Amino acid sequence: MNKKKEIVSLTFFKYPKRNRWWAFNQMQLAISPLKKVQGKKFFKLMGTGGGFGFSLKPDFSTYALLMVWEDAEAARSFYLSEAYLRFNQQCISNFTYWMRCIQSHGTWYGKKPFKPSHEKTKGPIMVITRARVKLHKVFRFLKYIPNTSRSAEKASGLIFTKGIGEWPIIEQATFSYWNSQAQMEDYAYGTAHKEVIKKVKNEKWYREELFARFIPIDINKIPETKP
Repeated sequence: MNKKKEIVSLTFFKYPKRNRWWAFNQMQLAISPLKKVQGKKFFKLMGTGGGFGFSLKPDFSTYALLMVWEDAEAARSFYLSEAYLRFNQQCISNFTYWMRCIQSHGTWYGKKPFKPSHEKTKGPIMVITRARVKLHKVFRFLKYIPNTSRSAEKASGLIFTKGIGEWPIIEQATFSYWNSQAQMEDYAYGTAHKEVIKKVKNEKWYREELFARFIPIDINKIPETKP
């Protein structure tokens, strides 16, 4: 019997200008349909940043939907769900990154959304970092963001990155996709990003934080589990 494994998806929906107000309103209106999606364990509908990687400037054309699925069968049914069709009818394009979590620590509003498989990988890796910034630390946080973003632009092995989040500034997350774990760690621990990590810990900027690593998967190549 095949053992079911949790699947994570992150979909970016891009909207034409005429539908951006509709898309913005879905941050509240789409919550009920998303709660009804079968086979999901966790979800977050988020806005995105307009710059490279983490950005304070919002991108009102693009929204991100993070979903954690019980297994591949549930994940594959996403394209038939009311929630997906709701967004797809209004957007001009969308793209989904399918992943399996291999490492995770921290919480998201008190929950641990990902169940890590602890698999080893030498290939591409994806990372989601998320934090809730303490209000009295916001200005310190903002001071160091430009240098961190500039260092990410020059990072070797970075395939794609996008800032995502539920609220501007105080609740921020970043999704990044790397050629290898080694190149991701070179950026995290060998650039301006390293100094920010030190300040975060020493000055206790965050009320809550989460760091998770994933490997990309092709859900269509995962065989169906048999009872």
